[in-house]
Amino acid sequence: MKKIAYILILVTAITAYSCQQSNKEAIHQSIVNQLDAYPKSTLQDIYKYFYQEHFGPEHAISDTNSVKKHLVSELSLVKGSNKYYEPIGMKGEYVRVYLNTVTDGLISAEDLLNAFIASANEHRTPSSNWKRKWGTIVSIIKDENIKIKGLEDNSMLTEAARKDQAVHHSKAYNEAYHPHYRIVSRSIFERDLKPMIER
Repeated sequence: MKKIAYILILVTAITAYSCQQSNKEAIHQSIVNQLDAYPKSTLQDIYKYFYQEHFGPEHAISDTNSVKKHLVSELSLVKGSNKYYEPIGMKGEYVRVYLNTVTDGLISAEDLLNAFIASANEHRTPSSNWKRKWGTIVSIIKDENIKIKGLEDNSMLTEAARKDQAVHHSKAYNEAYHPHYRIVSRSIFERDLKPMIER
Protein backbone atom coordinates (compact mmCIF):
# COMPACT_ATOMS: atom_id res chain seq x y z
CA MET A 1 0.00 0.00 0.00
CA LYS A 2 2.85 2.35 0.91
CA LYS A 3 4.55 1.55 -2.39
CA ILE A 4 1.41 2.50 -4.35
CA ALA A 5 1.06 5.74 -2.39
CA TYR A 6 4.71 6.58 -3.05
CA ILE A 7 4.28 5.94 -6.77
CA LEU A 8 1.18 8.16 -6.87
CA ILE A 9 3.04 10.97 -5.11
CA LEU A 10 5.98 10.60 -7.49
CA VAL A 11 3.76 10.64 -10.58
CA THR A 12 1.91 13.71 -9.27
CA ALA A 13 5.19 15.52 -8.59
CA ILE A 14 6.58 14.68 -12.03
CA THR A 15 3.34 15.81 -13.72
CA ALA A 16 3.33 19.10 -11.78
CA TYR A 17 6.97 19.74 -12.66
CA SER A 18 6.32 18.96 -16.32
CA CYS A 19 3.35 21.36 -16.42
CA GLN A 20 5.41 24.07 -14.74
CA GLN A 21 8.24 23.68 -17.25
CA SER A 22 5.79 23.69 -20.16
CA ASN A 23 4.20 26.88 -18.82
CA LYS A 24 7.59 28.57 -18.51
CA GLU A 25 8.50 27.59 -22.06
CA ALA A 26 5.18 29.00 -23.30
CA ILE A 27 5.80 32.28 -21.45
CA HIS A 28 9.33 32.48 -22.85
CA GLN A 29 8.12 31.89 -26.40
CA SER A 30 5.36 34.50 -26.00
CA ILE A 31 7.92 37.08 -24.88
CA VAL A 32 10.24 36.26 -27.79
CA ASN A 33 7.35 36.47 -30.27
CA GLN A 34 6.25 39.83 -28.86
CA LEU A 35 9.75 41.28 -29.07
CA ASP A 36 10.18 39.95 -32.62
CA ALA A 37 6.92 41.60 -33.70
CA TYR A 38 7.45 44.79 -31.68
CA PRO A 39 11.18 45.27 -31.02
CA LYS A 40 10.57 48.68 -29.42
CA SER A 41 8.66 46.99 -26.59
CA THR A 42 9.82 47.70 -23.07
CA LEU A 43 9.15 45.66 -19.94
CA GLN A 44 6.07 47.84 -19.45
CA ASP A 45 4.63 46.60 -22.75
CA ILE A 46 5.35 42.98 -21.83
CA TYR A 47 3.49 43.60 -18.56
CA LYS A 48 0.52 45.00 -20.49
CA TYR A 49 0.56 42.06 -22.90
CA PHE A 50 0.38 39.41 -20.19
CA TYR A 51 -1.95 41.50 -18.02
CA GLN A 52 -4.47 41.64 -20.86
CA GLU A 53 -4.24 37.88 -21.26
CA HIS A 54 -4.72 37.40 -17.51
CA PHE A 55 -7.63 39.80 -16.93
CA GLY A 56 -9.09 40.34 -20.39
CA PRO A 57 -10.92 43.68 -20.93
CA GLU A 58 -12.82 43.70 -17.62
CA HIS A 59 -10.56 46.38 -16.10
CA ALA A 60 -11.52 48.80 -18.89
CA ILE A 61 -15.30 48.85 -18.35
CA SER A 62 -16.80 51.15 -15.76
CA ASP A 63 -19.34 53.22 -17.68
CA THR A 64 -20.54 52.10 -21.12
CA ASN A 65 -21.36 55.66 -22.22
CA SER A 66 -17.86 56.89 -21.47
CA VAL A 67 -16.41 53.78 -23.15
CA LYS A 68 -18.38 54.62 -26.30
CA LYS A 69 -17.26 58.26 -26.25
CA HIS A 70 -13.66 57.23 -25.78
CA LEU A 71 -13.86 54.81 -28.72
CA VAL A 72 -15.36 57.43 -31.03
CA SER A 73 -12.71 59.94 -29.96
CA GLU A 74 -9.88 57.46 -30.47
CA LEU A 75 -11.00 56.61 -33.99
CA SER A 76 -9.72 60.01 -35.14
CA LEU A 77 -6.21 59.05 -34.02
CA VAL A 78 -5.96 55.84 -36.04
CA LYS A 79 -3.22 55.66 -38.63
CA GLY A 80 -3.19 53.30 -41.59
CA SER A 81 -2.13 49.73 -40.90
CA ASN A 82 -2.51 46.34 -42.55
CA LYS A 83 -2.96 44.64 -39.19
CA TYR A 84 -6.58 44.16 -38.16
CA TYR A 85 -6.27 41.78 -35.23
CA GLU A 86 -3.89 39.54 -33.33
CA PRO A 87 -4.28 36.97 -30.56
CA ILE A 88 -2.51 37.75 -27.29
CA GLY A 89 -0.88 35.62 -24.64
CA MET A 90 0.08 31.98 -24.51
CA LYS A 91 -3.33 30.54 -25.29
CA GLY A 92 -4.79 33.27 -27.46
CA GLU A 93 -7.98 33.44 -25.41
CA TYR A 94 -8.20 37.18 -26.13
CA VAL A 95 -7.65 39.15 -29.31
CA ARG A 96 -6.49 42.71 -29.89
CA VAL A 97 -8.90 44.09 -32.49
CA TYR A 98 -7.38 47.20 -34.06
CA LEU A 99 -9.53 50.24 -34.67
CA ASN A 100 -8.60 50.40 -38.34
CA THR A 101 -11.14 47.58 -38.74
CA VAL A 102 -13.66 50.38 -38.14
CA THR A 103 -11.93 53.18 -40.06
CA ASP A 104 -11.44 50.83 -43.05
CA GLY A 105 -15.16 50.02 -43.00
CA LEU A 106 -14.87 46.31 -42.18
CA ILE A 107 -16.97 46.56 -39.03
CA SER A 108 -18.87 49.39 -37.36
CA ALA A 109 -17.90 51.14 -34.15
CA GLU A 110 -21.05 49.67 -32.64
CA ASP A 111 -19.96 46.15 -33.63
CA LEU A 112 -16.62 46.59 -31.90
CA LEU A 113 -18.10 48.28 -28.86
CA ASN A 114 -20.66 45.52 -28.37
CA ALA A 115 -18.00 42.80 -28.68
CA PHE A 116 -15.73 44.65 -26.25
CA ILE A 117 -18.47 45.09 -23.63
CA ALA A 118 -19.70 41.51 -24.06
CA SER A 119 -16.14 40.27 -23.53
CA ALA A 120 -15.82 42.33 -20.35
CA ASN A 121 -19.14 41.02 -19.08
CA GLU A 122 -17.99 37.42 -19.53
CA HIS A 123 -15.88 37.97 -16.40
CA ARG A 124 -13.85 34.91 -15.64
CA THR A 125 -11.95 35.07 -12.37
CA PRO A 126 -8.28 34.36 -13.17
CA SER A 127 -7.17 31.01 -11.84
CA SER A 128 -3.73 32.23 -10.82
CA ASN A 129 -2.34 35.10 -8.78
CA TRP A 130 -1.23 37.98 -11.03
CA LYS A 131 1.57 39.14 -8.71
CA ARG A 132 3.02 35.64 -8.68
CA LYS A 133 2.63 35.25 -12.43
CA TRP A 134 4.35 38.57 -13.10
CA GLY A 135 7.20 37.52 -10.82
CA THR A 136 7.57 34.35 -12.87
CA ILE A 137 7.62 36.34 -16.12
CA VAL A 138 10.36 38.67 -14.83
CA SER A 139 12.38 35.68 -13.57
CA ILE A 140 12.17 34.03 -17.00
CA ILE A 141 13.35 37.24 -18.71
CA LYS A 142 16.32 37.42 -16.34
CA ASP A 143 17.15 33.70 -16.43
CA GLU A 144 17.01 33.60 -20.23
CA ASN A 145 19.01 36.84 -20.47
CA ILE A 146 16.38 38.46 -22.66
CA LYS A 147 17.43 42.02 -23.45
CA ILE A 148 14.61 44.44 -22.81
CA LYS A 149 14.48 48.05 -21.70
CA GLY A 150 13.10 48.67 -18.23
CA LEU A 151 14.29 45.46 -16.63
CA GLU A 152 16.94 47.22 -14.57
CA ASP A 153 14.30 49.18 -12.62
CA ASN A 154 10.92 47.51 -12.57
CA SER A 155 9.74 48.60 -9.12
CA MET A 156 6.78 50.49 -10.62
CA LEU A 157 5.56 47.35 -12.37
CA THR A 158 6.15 45.21 -9.29
CA GLU A 159 3.92 47.57 -7.32
CA ALA A 160 1.31 47.60 -10.10
CA ALA A 161 1.28 43.79 -10.09
CA ARG A 162 0.83 43.74 -6.32
CA LYS A 163 -2.31 45.87 -6.74
CA ASP A 164 -3.55 44.06 -9.90
CA GLN A 165 -3.28 47.38 -11.75
CA ALA A 166 -3.24 47.86 -15.51
CA VAL A 167 -0.62 50.06 -17.17
CA HIS A 168 -0.42 52.00 -20.44
CA HIS A 169 1.91 51.18 -23.29
CA SER A 170 5.35 52.75 -22.97
CA LYS A 171 6.18 55.99 -24.74
CA ALA A 172 8.60 54.13 -27.03
CA TYR A 173 5.91 51.63 -28.04
CA ASN A 174 3.31 54.35 -28.64
CA GLU A 175 5.68 56.36 -30.82
CA ALA A 176 6.77 53.35 -32.85
CA TYR A 177 3.47 51.52 -33.35
CA HIS A 178 0.59 53.92 -32.55
CA PRO A 179 -1.53 51.14 -30.99
CA HIS A 180 -5.28 51.62 -31.05
CA TYR A 181 -7.28 48.50 -30.29
CA ARG A 182 -9.84 46.86 -28.03
CA ILE A 183 -9.54 43.52 -26.28
CA VAL A 184 -12.19 40.97 -27.25
CA SER A 185 -12.53 37.36 -26.14
CA ARG A 186 -11.60 34.88 -28.86
CA SER A 187 -15.00 33.18 -28.82
CA ILE A 188 -16.87 36.48 -29.31
CA PHE A 189 -14.34 37.68 -31.88
CA GLU A 190 -14.63 34.53 -33.98
CA ARG A 191 -18.42 34.53 -33.75
CA ASP A 192 -19.24 38.22 -34.21
CA LEU A 193 -16.29 40.06 -35.76
CA LYS A 194 -13.96 37.77 -37.68
CA PRO A 195 -16.55 36.80 -40.34
CA MET A 196 -17.09 40.51 -41.16
CA ILE A 197 -13.37 41.36 -41.11
CA GLU A 198 -12.41 38.50 -43.42
CA ARG A 199 -15.38 38.50 -45.81
